[in-house]
Amino acid sequence: MMKLTCMFSFILLFGAAGLVVFIHLQDPEEIVHQQTPGLRYNMESQQPKKDCAPSNNQGEKIQGDAVAEFPIVNQRASLYPIPNGPTKHQNTDTKPNMLLVIKDHQKKGAGANPARTHKRKRRFVIKKSPVLIAINGSFSNLPILKLEDRSDVKWKSLYETQRERKRIMRETCAKYKSNSKRIITPYHVSRIFVEDKYRILYCEVPKAGCSNWKRVLMVLNGLASSTRVIQHNTVHYGNYLKRLDGFDRNGINYRLNTYTKMLFVREPFEKLVSAFRDKFEHPNNYYHPVFGRPIISRYRVNATKEALRTGSGVKFKEFIQYLLDVHRPVGMDIHWDHVNRLCSPCLIDYDFIGKFETMEEDANFFLHLINAPQNLTFPRFKDRHSDEERTTTQIMQQYFTQLSPTQRQRSYDFYYMDYLMFNYSKPFEDLY
Repeated sequence: MMKLTCMFSFILLFGAAGLVVFIHLQDPEEIVHQQTPGLRYNMESQQPKKDCAPSNNQGEKIQGDAVAEFPIVNQRASLYPIPNGPTKHQNTDTKPNMLLVIKDHQKKGAGANPARTHKRKRRFVIKKSPVLIAINGSFSNLPILKLEDRSDVKWKSLYETQRERKRIMRETCAKYKSNSKRIITPYHVSRIFVEDKYRILYCEVPKAGCSNWKRVLMVLNGLASSTRVIQHNTVHYGNYLKRLDGFDRNGINYRLNTYTKMLFVREPFEKLVSAFRDKFEHPNNYYHPVFGRPIISRYRVNATKEALRTGSGVKFKEFIQYLLDVHRPVGMDIHWDHVNRLCSPCLIDYDFIGKFETMEEDANFFLHLINAPQNLTFPRFKDRHSDEERTTTQIMQQYFTQLSPTQRQRSYDFYYMDYLMFNYSKPFEDLY
């Protein structure tokens, strides 16, 4: 009996000693950090930037504005409070990697307190957490109509249309999205282009006029005299436009809170068919081998060696099988991804929502609101395959009639939030 008592006491003492050693070795700062609630929106791997290509913000300097008179608002949600935004003598230099920007920023501030635990905490935060930025509470919001425009029936009607679109988007977000923390990361703004002269943030949605919108931004920025003289490759591969995720945390926060934010959307099925026609029905040395080959290999019975080698000739039904497959053989692409994922409209309070279906009217109204030069209008020309008819409702329906009713329903379910958020009608009567 005595032996058992001694053995039990020894085990208890050994366990207590081990616990004391473990607590002593563990950094208390890291224990506290690990116990904090997880983030609602995690940093995801960014999709390759293809058609609407990268800008020149990588590796270049982006100067901040003289902005002392515009304080950043609605900072209550930020986990990294920002004093008063950039001052007249501060710049917001861009770096090749946003995490490096924050790391460098924190190293500069570490001089006053070089304690080991603080350094360890900084490394831990950089390694484990995305860069956190407060959700915007736009300082400018939708530009106010000029006095002389308020009696104009056309401008008043367009203005009310914008208010209604914003109302529907906000109500949809409130109903279906849980954004109580309202935290965004650089990933959420990675598709937003910046025009500092007219203070515009434009979120690109491929196949919804993004090429011509980039031309307009380049003209507004003084990079060209006319949209007509800017070639396709210059638009997409010239690296002339800055992206919002290329700025540091202060620069991103300031622009979200003070610039006019806009995006243009398109009927989801029409946008999908437009992307399919562009990428798979014409020669393409990226989409055929990268997407075409795995799609044909997975979904085509008795595929020829030539089709498996080149990836050319993907059928629309095969493309839809890939899109709806939860175990896709290759990942998603910006050309057929949801607007909800590309532009995060439930996190970023866009001031202006344009539609491809009313592009000319909406675009020129936006240019009027921001006081753009009067001789600048939105270009009407088709950027690629100009001899081919644009994808219309009739053309879209021709493609979707190749599918079974179940496939059409699942496709509608896939884009349901985009249909709801931007108030598009069901494209087929048998959908529910």
